[in-house]
Amino acid sequence: MSDSILHECGIALIRLRKPLSFYIDKYGPTYAMNKMYILMEKQHNRGQDGAGIANIKIDQKPGFRFFSRYRSIKSQPVASLFKKSAKNIARLKRLGRRNLKTKTG
Repeated sequence: MSDSILHECGIALIRLRKPLSFYIDKYGPTYAMNKMYILMEKQHNRGQDGAGIANIKIDQKPGFRFFSRYRSIKSQPVASLFKKSAKNIARLKRLGRRNLKTKTG
């Protein structure tokens, strides 16, 4: 997965233009992840061998994590990425909806 991005690579992007609390209240805390999974599965079904996912938090306070990424070249790379992400989502759900809205780090 250290190859350069070429014409056969697919890139999917989701940008949440409203505050995160809007999406949590209207669609639930996994809205963006569900949409990204669908987009990445469509790319995978076109013959992609590996997958990666990254997120960037804009306007993050200094000292807090603003970027993370995960990559996979397993036989089901998209599923393995989202299984790893699902663990973090489950942890946030246990914290409760109120804590999820105010979490900054």
